[in-house]
Amino acid sequence: MTLVGPQVEADPAPAARLSPAAANENFPVASFCLAEPQRRRVIAFYRYARAADDIADDGNLSRSARLSGLLALERGLLLGGGIDHGSNLRRILGNGAERDALAQALALLRAFRSDVENVPCAYWSDLMRYCEDSAVPVGRFLLSIHGERSETREPSDALCAALQVLNHLQDMGQDWRDLGRCYLPGDWMKAEGATDADLAAGALSPGLRRTMDRTLDATDGLLTRAESLPGLIRARGLRLQAASTLQLARRLAVRLRRTDPLARRVILTRFDFIRAAIGGLRAAR
Repeated sequence: MTLVGPQVEADPAPAARLSPAAANENFPVASFCLAEPQRRRVIAFYRYARAADDIADDGNLSRSARLSGLLALERGLLLGGGIDHGSNLRRILGNGAERDALAQALALLRAFRSDVENVPCAYWSDLMRYCEDSAVPVGRFLLSIHGERSETREPSDALCAALQVLNHLQDMGQDWRDLGRCYLPGDWMKAEGATDADLAAGALSPGLRRTMDRTLDATDGLLTRAESLPGLIRARGLRLQAASTLQLARRLAVRLRRTDPLARRVILTRFDFIRAAIGGLRAAR
């Protein structure tokens, strides 16, 4: 599972210091748009999620060992007292006002368990349910630690789901080759004449291209629902981050329509990040 959320960092180097894997992500979490107290919580959340992701994707571990590893993280998050990333996140979050943030961290584990079980996405609705666990909690965590209002949740949920789907499209070849996972809606693939075997090829088949475009059409709908988010956020840094991320998501969606992600890695450039940051500054005024 690719870690996503409404975050942006114009320079990938700080994210890379969190984890080597962070440098390869489009939406690294340690944005310097955020104030220091919130950023510390976000970094702890990222490290916790990265630890869970590494466990779920570890092909050298058995299914039961991976599930046990996730359970240990959950216990650390609930009980604290350990040196694991779950316990560390609990210490940084504290109690009381951070209870909702803790709940979002717990929700994230459902997606990692789904990855261990390799639950297929037979329909778009299945993919959206997966995103409710894998991506939506990231945005809600950010909203929670900033004390944002409840009306920010629906557009944040849409943005986070869109980011997750875009990252799945970006990585669909690698996900299939390395992990045997397909996050494309199975009924759409069947309707377009695509199969899982097409994901192992060096270029998109016509059916897989049509499936991908159909998925991008649905993702554009999510991004449309997310457009109101920056205007609803009160914290200026988070508002800037949300506006920038929305622009980055739209640029990545356009690039995925024009490029074959099986033939070569589809990435956002430094220029994309700079333009998004400038646009975010304007939107955050």
